[in-house]
Amino acid sequence: MVDDCFADPRLAALYDPLDSDRSDLDVYVGIAEEFGARSVVDIGCGTGVFALLLADRGIEVVGVDPAEASLDVARGKPGAGRVRWMRGDAAALPPLTVDLATMTANVAQAILDPGDWRGTLRGAREALRPGGRLVFETRDPARRAWEEWTRERSRRVTEVPGFGAVETWFELLEVRLPLVSFRSNFVFGADGAVLTSESTLRFRERGEVEADLLAEGFVVDEVRDAPDRPGREFVFVARRP
Repeated sequence: MVDDCFADPRLAALYDPLDSDRSDLDVYVGIAEEFGARSVVDIGCGTGVFALLLADRGIEVVGVDPAEASLDVARGKPGAGRVRWMRGDAAALPPLTVDLATMTANVAQAILDPGDWRGTLRGAREALRPGGRLVFETRDPARRAWEEWTRERSRRVTEVPGFGAVETWFELLEVRLPLVSFRSNFVFGADGAVLTSESTLRFRERGEVEADLLAEGFVVDEVRDAPDRPGREFVFVARRP
C-alpha cells in the first residue's frame, strides 16, 4: 500500500515544493563519487530528485518506485529521459548489474513487513555486481524522532506556484515500537480543500539491520553518521562480496 502523499497526483506534485531543501542527498552523491559508481539503482526514487542528480553527472540510473503519481512527476522533469524509470519495488527488479544501490530518506523505514524488507535486501543484492554496494539510512530509535511530529512543531504555510498557499503539519497517531504511525495534513488556501495521508515507519535497531544484511549475503563495511543529522541516523554501507 502506497501512502497518499506519494500516490495521490495532487499531493505528489507538492512533494518537491514542500521539501525543497534536499541537502540530505549530498551525502549520497558524495558516496557515489567515493566508490566510483557508474551505474546506480535508486530504490524508492519518488519524484526522481536523486536519480536526476546522478544522471546529471553522467551516471547510468534506474529509478524504481511503487507510486505511479510520483513517477509521473519524475518523468516530467528536465533530463528525465536520461533515467530508466520503473514502477515496482526492489524485490521484482529485472536483471541488473549495477555498482551501487541506494535507499534515501524514509525509503528503508517505509518497508514495514519483515518479509518485504528481506525481499528488498535480496533484490538489491541481486542487482549489484560483485563488490557493489548498498547504501541506505534509517533513524536511530533512541533519538525518538516522532516526538517532533506534532502540529505545534511542524506546522508551516508554503506558497506553491500553481497551488497558492498550502498549510501543512504532522499529527502523531500511534507509537507501538518498532512501528510509528502519523498523519500528514494539507490545507489548500485557494479552494479550502483538505487532504490527509497516513504513514507508518519501522524503526529498526542497528543490530537488527546488520543481522538482516548479513542474512541476505551482504558484508557490512561500515555504519556512518549522517553528516547533516549527526547522532540521529545510521547510514549503512553494505557490500556484495
